[in-house]
Amino acid sequence: MRRNAGLFVAISLLSGFGSSAMSLVAGIWILDLTGSTGLAALAGLCVYAPVLAGPWLGGLLDRAPRRPLVIAVNLTLAAALLALFAVRGPGQTWLIFAVSSVYGVSYVLIDAGETALLPSALSPTELGDVNGWRSSAQEGMKLIAPLAGAGLYAWRGGNAVVVLSAAMPVLVATLYAAVRLNRTPHDQPAPRRNGLRTGLSVLFGQRVTRVPVTLAAVSIAMSGFTTAAVYAVVITELRLPTTFLGVLASAQGAGSIIGGLIVGRLLARRGPIAVGVAGTLLFALGLLARCLPWWPVTIAGALVAGVGLPWTLVAAVTAVQTHTPSALLGRVSATANTAMFGPLVVAIPLGAAAVHLGARPPLVAAVVICLTAVAVTHPRPESLRSARRMADRDPATR
Repeated sequence: MRRNAGLFVAISLLSGFGSSAMSLVAGIWILDLTGSTGLAALAGLCVYAPVLAGPWLGGLLDRAPRRPLVIAVNLTLAAALLALFAVRGPGQTWLIFAVSSVYGVSYVLIDAGETALLPSALSPTELGDVNGWRSSAQEGMKLIAPLAGAGLYAWRGGNAVVVLSAAMPVLVATLYAAVRLNRTPHDQPAPRRNGLRTGLSVLFGQRVTRVPVTLAAVSIAMSGFTTAAVYAVVITELRLPTTFLGVLASAQGAGSIIGGLIVGRLLARRGPIAVGVAGTLLFALGLLARCLPWWPVTIAGALVAGVGLPWTLVAAVTAVQTHTPSALLGRVSATANTAMFGPLVVAIPLGAAAVHLGARPPLVAAVVICLTAVAVTHPRPESLRSARRMADRDPATR
């Protein structure tokens, strides 16, 4: 078990490093070739747009052997990255967009595939810890990899970054092959039903997955919604240089690493619903702190938000892994990813428009939305007592 846990953390480190380095360099490369900031931003859209097709892509994982499919996707990604050697000038910019789209599709398949494989490689008691460690590893790479990728690009150009990024999925595929699966990932043949309908019915048909996934979706959406507002707070309200945004990003990244290291213990003690609620409340507190006109509090708010946000995500992922039939885990995991990250496509532009009202109104609105989500999804104490009384009366629970 510990061997598998170490392999999955190593997979997160390698894949996080390669993807974070290339995602930044793709935008810089397009900007250098075309001089267009709009085209450079579209590279990011190519990466995130395929998440909307998650329920259908996830269905592939339920109809094919999961580990071979995940390995094949990683090797295909490595081959696609090598196509960037053909980029010589603005006329080949389309290749960068094409490879970014391949990255996006691979993210959906690999994330859902790994989520589906983990229960076959680890005991249920280990899932929370390992998911937290994986989250910390990925956040750590987000702090290191963009700087490394940008530095390598400035030193040796885009082809050097291509070689580095293409090597990562090859190494990841090797580590996947080394994982020991304790039981078959398929308990029964996957039903050939509509991917979206099946994923949604399983995901939102039970409270133990519905609540954490909803809270994660709201928190992640509000993180995108408030991006422009945070920029405005730093530049307009606090009158600090744009480089201070890097300080906030580092503080939030540090909080995410800390949060990921301790979330497993909280899940074991309190369960995914309670951890999801706590994470959403911490994230809302972090947003509220950014409204105050004092930069040390803004940094503290970024740190607190960094702890809370991965708690919501890890709680949701762990709930899906432990409460979904194995034969449906691929499509349900992909549907969960769509539910949690899909709203960003709308939230980010809405936030960019809302910031015209001022820097603080979008932050306050996001806090209210997070608190409302907690109030709506979390049962009142009386409801909990009623549920416990019903359980006590049920002979099957005695």
